[in-house]
Amino acid sequence: MKKSSGVLVFLALALAPAPFGCRTDHPSGPGGRISLSGAWALYPMALKWGEEFQKIHPDIKVDIQAGGAGKGIADALSGMVDLGMVSRDVRPEEVERGAWPIAVTKDAVVATASARNPYRADIFSKGISQTAFLAIWAGGRKITWGEVLGTSAREPVHVFTRSDACGAAETWAAFLGKRQEDLSGVGVYGDPGLADAVRRDPLGIGFNNVNFAYDAATLKPIDGLTIVPIDLDGSGAIEPGESFYAGRDELTGAIARKAYPSPPARDLYLVAKGTPSRPVVVEFLRWILTDGQAYVPATGYIALSPEKLAEALKSIGR
Repeated sequence: MKKSSGVLVFLALALAPAPFGCRTDHPSGPGGRISLSGAWALYPMALKWGEEFQKIHPDIKVDIQAGGAGKGIADALSGMVDLGMVSRDVRPEEVERGAWPIAVTKDAVVATASARNPYRADIFSKGISQTAFLAIWAGGRKITWGEVLGTSAREPVHVFTRSDACGAAETWAAFLGKRQEDLSGVGVYGDPGLADAVRRDPLGIGFNNVNFAYDAATLKPIDGLTIVPIDLDGSGAIEPGESFYAGRDELTGAIARKAYPSPPARDLYLVAKGTPSRPVVVEFLRWILTDGQAYVPATGYIALSPEKLAEALKSIGR
């Protein structure tokens, strides 16, 4: 009788549901979970990857939250998430703390203005030079649209920047030879917030990641937003070789052929604390670097070179 009771207890324990939050190490096992947080820049791509990966492994839940590259690296290093989404180079001090990064795709940051800007025609025909961008965000004084465009306009430029620690601001600052903390302007949280603030202000200027500057359905700039062309050669005019902002695919093509400068073009990373060892996470990363790359162009990103992808696969031991 005692032996029979012991068998019943054992069976009851064996068949009981796993405790809430328990994570399996088998890629397709029940209750598997992968968590990501971080950069707005990588958020749309990560959502697509998560959606497609879950179709293959329906028992795995991929949880993804945006919040900026700073949140992504902090959450990864603290162990709050499996992978942090980071839209800037990982810093040496972060590597010393255990950050393990792999590049997974590429995009860029673009300057944005309101479609109601009274000087929109001049912005399109003349563009804004790197020197003028530097004066706008880090010149140490207020500047007029006339000074930016070489006209007599006296209206001030209303400058916006990001309030959260993020790769977009760090990348835009790097384009200007600065750091995020050097950028002046009204701070706004997140990519959607910054795009909205600029869209609402006819004299405003800001910057956004590509997928928050262009509409995913129309592939044109978001309604009410204008993409500011960069006068790459400082000639005071946007020439045919500098004009590639009308549609998202036109711009990503320019990024791919390196006609658009880097920075503000940049690689995007997934970061773990130490080399990932959970099979479900390793399988997700392996899939992203192989089959998952098929979804990159249609989602508005640029594929990495085969060499970079091979290097990333090698780093996860696959």
